[in-house]
Amino acid sequence: MYYIGVDLGSTNLKAALYSGDLVCVARESEKVYYTGDPGYVELDILRYYDSFAAMIRRLLAGSGISPDEIRSIGFTGQAETLVVLGLDGQPLMNAISWMDDRSKEECDVLASKFSPEIIHRTTGQMAVLPTWPATKILWLKNHRPEVYENAAYYLLLKDYLIYRMTGELMSDMSIATFSFYFDIYNKCYWQEMLSAIGIGEAQLPPLVEPNTPAGFVSEEAAKETGLSRNTIVNIGTLDHFAGMVGTGNITPGGVSLSTGTVMALVVMADKVDPDAEIAMHYGFLPDTWIMLPCCESGGASLEWLKTACMKDVSYDEMNRALAERKRSSLPVFLPYIVGTNAPEYDSRATGVFWGLRQEHDVIDMAGAVMDGVSCLLRKNCDSIRATGTEVKRIIATGGGAKSAVWCQMQADQTGLPVDIPSDTEAACLGAAIVGAVGAGDFADLAEACGKAVSMKKRYEPEKDPENDRRYRIFTSLYDATVGIADIR
Repeated sequence: MYYIGVDLGSTNLKAALYSGDLVCVARESEKVYYTGDPGYVELDILRYYDSFAAMIRRLLAGSGISPDEIRSIGFTGQAETLVVLGLDGQPLMNAISWMDDRSKEECDVLASKFSPEIIHRTTGQMAVLPTWPATKILWLKNHRPEVYENAAYYLLLKDYLIYRMTGELMSDMSIATFSFYFDIYNKCYWQEMLSAIGIGEAQLPPLVEPNTPAGFVSEEAAKETGLSRNTIVNIGTLDHFAGMVGTGNITPGGVSLSTGTVMALVVMADKVDPDAEIAMHYGFLPDTWIMLPCCESGGASLEWLKTACMKDVSYDEMNRALAERKRSSLPVFLPYIVGTNAPEYDSRATGVFWGLRQEHDVIDMAGAVMDGVSCLLRKNCDSIRATGTEVKRIIATGGGAKSAVWCQMQADQTGLPVDIPSDTEAACLGAAIVGAVGAGDFADLAEACGKAVSMKKRYEPEKDPENDRRYRIFTSLYDATVGIADIR
């Protein structure tokens, strides 16, 4: 018996094959290609599905496992990418990626109709962004009437894959939470928003709980993917949430930290306050809610510095050199090179090096960037605690988790242990786990995670007054720049 976990990524499609005891035995990936006019970010959704199907065929062929032995296939991945289908179930246009920001004017329109308080208490979101599918649908109404008038169904990307695999229309609520037309507390579509963008609920897939078995592989999908028609298709959950499952973070108290280009924190709420000043989302378990503060200037800050000043220095060389430097001698850095979202949501914020002296070099600057991002992590952990949710540990994945120096900085600044999981493809593992549980092969997520998840390294925090001093400088420096930005 085997399980497949699929991650519908923005950069790569990924699939992993796991044995009955949830040990990975094979992996495959497929690059994602974008299209569209200049300024737009679109996917040829038929090509995307074909790439997925080819990847599954390679996974089966390369592993030598019979399709009849695949018990389930579970899905995870990006949320907001919008797919528009006609009555015949065929796409009317390319899918509009979550990265596409064509609907900025529509954001202004919706922001004028709904107060920030109503938006937050209904959707859990803190702002009207062009990321949200609701704004894209309104853009279609204004700019592509031939598509808008013939749209029978509006699906999100994972919904479409489930539809192609089973023939069933459905959307899991942990993905719908990112649509901007889902009421996360009443667990239904937000009728006032549907009216504002001019669509009806019949144009949206029925809502189901995350990790619901959607059915069996259809005859057509079996031919396309090589899977057996006896394989159970599980609708799964959001990629960040599947990553929580894949690292065993399935109860309140643990922070799943992914430091790639964007730094994202994911934590299950201990209690829910619709008025809390933090983004809230419907969780991967029924009637749970998850906080997901994202920091676009996270790993991007280090990538920027390396590209601008350290092209010939590898990350390994950088880390080895930093291991020999005293943190107290480093400058202080505000990692706001693209503004800041959580917790301040200040688009005017800028990056700042403070305390630079002639004795500093680019290695010191890299250390300052890592420490600044660690301070931003601490600030967000404090913001999570302010909602009443206890924070006990950090489980780190992504590129940042490969740096021992950075992980230790994160532990020291937050005062929390930082754990590194053995399986770095946590989203695929999480998708496979929910598929196995949904198939009835494990009693619950706790049993499956106990079988599948282990940690290979822990970084314990080292108490040092220097950490608090640097954090006070960090927060004071940000406050000072707010005043500077107001100078006219």
